Amino acid sequence: MGTMKRFGLCLLVLISSVDAVDLVEDAYPSLESMACDARAGKPKGPSKIVDITHEMRLDLPSFDDGNPLTDAVTLLKGMRRDGHSCNLSELKIMVHSGTHVDAPGHFVNEMYEAGFDVNGLDLNVLVGPVLIVDVSNEEGHITEQVMQKLNIPRGVERVLFRTANTYRRLMYKSQFDRSYVGFTKEAAEWLVANTDIKLIGTDYLSVAIFADQTGPHRAFLLKKLVLVEGLNLENVDVGLSMLYCLPLRLLKAEGSPARCILIN
Repeated sequence: MGTMKRFGLCLLVLISSVDAVDLVEDAYPSLESMACDARAGKPKGPSKIVDITHEMRLDLPSFDDGNPLTDAVTLLKGMRRDGHSCNLSELKIMVHSGTHVDAPGHFVNEMYEAGFDVNGLDLNVLVGPVLIVDVSNEEGHITEQVMQKLNIPRGVERVLFRTANTYRRLMYKSQFDRSYVGFTKEAAEWLVANTDIKLIGTDYLSVAIFADQTGPHRAFLLKKLVLVEGLNLENVDVGLSMLYCLPLRLLKAEGSPARCILIN
């Protein structure tokens, strides 16, 4: 990222009011202190890579228990088993399995038919500075009120939301849990209307509350936001980081498994 772009992000952070910092101190560290670190052009300590992708385990939950991963990887030919010259496996999974991204065509058929697939997602959105916030202390879902309280500054384009899903370890339970924390339709509509966010990430299999999958998804996807779902945010520090999230280049697919990492 260029020096001027880094400085611009710092400036946006610095202009957020003192009241806003007080409101979000439980969600992420002092915005002012992070801005100073960024303005200096130095990371807060040595760089490290944090993998925020869940392993494709056989006991990984699937949305509403619809597509379990019991047969995700099958050995077709084996060196020991079949005396073959190499091991050869087949991968067969739903594109919304594990840590994955949603393209606009997932809930907007006009965009699906127009070719808005994962192959067309902008790498400049999938890679770049990201803000990680923790809203696990909030009761219930991510609502419009929660979003207002976070007061995410203009200019922030990527945000990962760590919720109670992480602390409940829902991605480690094979049975799908309908009580997971997600966005309400009102929160999604508020976010697209009042922020510059282009990518959001959450820590369970859907960004939307179970009771309303369509409303939040359409609010985000109609504005072409990239949705990253099923992230592993256990060992992640809140604050600023660099996100690298790379889905497969699948033509005519409305979603794809992705490998996502943070570099602090």
